[in-house]
Amino acid sequence: MAGYDKSVEAGVRGVGAATLPASASASPSPRGSIRTSSSNRDAADVIQAKPQHKWQSYIWDSLDKSPQERKFLFKLDAAVLTFASLGYFIKYLDQININNAFVSGMKEDLGLYKNQLNYMQTCWTVGYVIGEIPSNMILTRVRPSIWIPAMELLWTVLTFCLCKCNSASSIYALRFLVGLAESTFYPGMVYVIGSWYRRDELAKRSCIFHTSSAIGSMFSGYLMAGVYKLGGKGGLKGWQWLFVVDGIISLPVAISGFFLLPDVPEITRAWYFSPAEREYAKKRMELEGRAQRAPYTKAKFRKIFTSWKIYALTVLYITFNNAGSGVGQPTFAQYLKASKHPKYTISQINTYPTTTYAVQIVSTLIYAWTSDSIFRGARWPPIVFGGLVSIVCYASLAVWNIPVGWHWACYILAGCGGGLSGLCMAWAHEICSDDNEERALVTGSMNELAYVFQAWLPLVVWQQIDAPEYHKGFVTSACLSAGMIVTAFVIRFLWKREQAKTRKNLELP
Repeated sequence: MAGYDKSVEAGVRGVGAATLPASASASPSPRGSIRTSSSNRDAADVIQAKPQHKWQSYIWDSLDKSPQERKFLFKLDAAVLTFASLGYFIKYLDQININNAFVSGMKEDLGLYKNQLNYMQTCWTVGYVIGEIPSNMILTRVRPSIWIPAMELLWTVLTFCLCKCNSASSIYALRFLVGLAESTFYPGMVYVIGSWYRRDELAKRSCIFHTSSAIGSMFSGYLMAGVYKLGGKGGLKGWQWLFVVDGIISLPVAISGFFLLPDVPEITRAWYFSPAEREYAKKRMELEGRAQRAPYTKAKFRKIFTSWKIYALTVLYITFNNAGSGVGQPTFAQYLKASKHPKYTISQINTYPTTTYAVQIVSTLIYAWTSDSIFRGARWPPIVFGGLVSIVCYASLAVWNIPVGWHWACYILAGCGGGLSGLCMAWAHEICSDDNEERALVTGSMNELAYVFQAWLPLVVWQQIDAPEYHKGFVTSACLSAGMIVTAFVIRFLWKREQAKTRKNLELP
């Protein structure tokens, strides 16, 4: 498969290890496969040097695998993807709600006519930045099934509290704490997903997980349009009801994590896996060359920080994440709110921008399937395509005086650049598969430093007082998209060089 390191390129065929007797021992096969002893030939575990992909795998990767492996993946998907997707949904619901509340009466009720919205977003980002890397390091020592849901419960309570804020300063404080609690979820779930899935499975799952962020952003707009009508009930304004309803939605999702998250293969105690299936999960990751947990040592830190991986992959994610801030900021909503002819209603201002997230959802899924199948595991082609679309959209918006139809199209099509997060993280898992702690630290650093930039960059280029034109912001997003494309090519070159060196070393006597 293109882009794979042949030294770890392997696949599981035949029936799964879940059916193997404990006494089964491995013996070499004359055709390069490893088979168990003949005590149960029909239940033999076959590990091929290079799996042959059938046409069914273009639809879904488990369709060309054994019934036992399909059953295992079904259980894993049902638990991990369900919780990951719902959790990411509520994370974005609780993260983006401040924008919807702002354009739905909060600005006028609290007198927020300067750059207070920027400061609210920055407070959240500062909390998020502070918590990310420590949280991912904790996850290599504490069970994810305890740590992640506990933090979800905390940010759910804080979301409820936002409905009672009556000043910008109180919102700043709570937004900081919400960001601190939410910092555990995304890098944590990226680490968990990367601990369970093989290369031909990882991109699709990562991208399905990431579509939940766009769905959450869309739903927040629809929800605000709906709960706005509750204004006055219970002594709360419409925008205050948004925080209450968000908290109600988030609570059961947070609690479910204590029961659904399977931790990582080597320590899992998931109730829905048999002991044999737990061993099978470990074997799958061994075949993938994905290292298990090990202590943090000075030598390990030296290895991580003298490698190109942590730096190049972090730059890739910084450019991706901050190029997409043109979508993350309420630019489309503020453009609609500033319109005089025609003048849009609160409902329209909240719902029309959701079309951008619809494009993000569709493009994310297209990237996942094409990357895994058509491009045979290569992650860079969709990244380059999304970057090119973003350059066109943001450069056009920077010009500003363009036809109204193209103006709308640019806001909407900019969603094509927001669906690349899953591919970036899947690529990082594959590149760092031989060191568990490096994988955790690199993926954590990618997200961490992306938000370090997000903490201050909007204060410079996305100032509220520049709305709705945001010339500096659109120019910056176009330039960052170009930087993302260049970085993707650099990573491709460095990784191919490293793979070639590894193969050469393996060939030496």
